[in-house]
Amino acid sequence: MKAILRLFFLLLVFSGGNPFVAAGSMPEMPEDSIDIQVLYNGRAWRNLFLRIDGDQFFFNSGFVPGTVTLTGRAFPGQSLRLDIYNDELLILTDKRIILQLNKELIDEFTLNLGGRVFRFLNFRTDSLRPLRGFVNVLSQGTASLYVKYSKQILISDDDSKHAFSENIKVYLEKDGVILRIVTQGNFLRLFGDKKQEVRAYMKAQRIKFYRNDPESMKPAVDYFNSLQI
Repeated sequence: MKAILRLFFLLLVFSGGNPFVAAGSMPEMPEDSIDIQVLYNGRAWRNLFLRIDGDQFFFNSGFVPGTVTLTGRAFPGQSLRLDIYNDELLILTDKRIILQLNKELIDEFTLNLGGRVFRFLNFRTDSLRPLRGFVNVLSQGTASLYVKYSKQILISDDDSKHAFSENIKVYLEKDGVILRIVTQGNFLRLFGDKKQEVRAYMKAQRIKFYRNDPESMKPAVDYFNSLQI
């Protein structure tokens, strides 16, 4: 009997087995598998707007490189696409499946479009900010410049044609208050006692204000923030 037991344990050692592991126990899941489960916490996506002219996406209908942060964990090197009609973020999985990510888990994400990186924050419904959903951040500091991109469906008079139309709204946050920028005068007034300095800077740098071009406002906001240092 002793000889048989010794032979049993020798076979276990050479086969890499462990006599103290229960037969029904499961190996611990690798960390990368757990990460994938966290990242792919969403639902399968379907395009419901194939008959609408145009598309519902930010800039183009293709997937672009980006990083998404879910509950504090960053996942770089992803293929992302932003639906600005439904305000949802889509991801192309390693199995070539399109998922709509769980919006409540998303903190922020970036999209790399033509060498330019767009950063979006998720302003959740429990936030005190009047803005909701995915907001593009152009500048952050004492004053923060935000852009809200959205699309709507326009319908012709005879209901024969439906087409997507993009909307761009720009906001400035200062002293905890977020106000929409509509005109250059309204934009400059938001800088308070630094209004004249910002105006002079824009004039000296030949910066022109364009309501539908948020980038035209960024240098002035960055300059204002530099005055607060």
